[in-house]
Amino acid sequence: MKLDHATVVTPHLEEVRHFFCHIVGLTEGERPPFSFEGYWLHHDGKPVIHLIKSNSDRPLAKTPSRIDHIAFRVEDDAGWNKLIARLHSDKFAYQSSEVPATGERQLFVSPTPGVMIEFVTAATGAH
Repeated sequence: MKLDHATVVTPHLEEVRHFFCHIVGLTEGERPPFSFEGYWLHHDGKPVIHLIKSNSDRPLAKTPSRIDHIAFRVEDDAGWNKLIARLHSDKFAYQSSEVPATGERQLFVSPTPGVMIEFVTAATGAH
């Protein structure tokens, strides 16, 4: 068994699509003709994120049981530094931290209210 995809529901469909395509590096792919607006975003030719447009500007209230965030691993220093440059270029605010004991670096970005994306790397020269 393996994880197939994650779904992000947002009223800010185009802004979130831009984030996943320009910042994360996913590409738009074919999507079944659902009766609601959205995008399938692909990595290596496979759908990994399903964006769905919601009709509400308010994120769902947090409940005790929930999925907190989606994480993407960045494999090397060059990729990490390019990611940070794209975040700065598009003016996305982020919080950085370090994983205790492992030294892995983390960045947390919220491209739309109620959605948290983590980037993590073990790259030695990450800033």
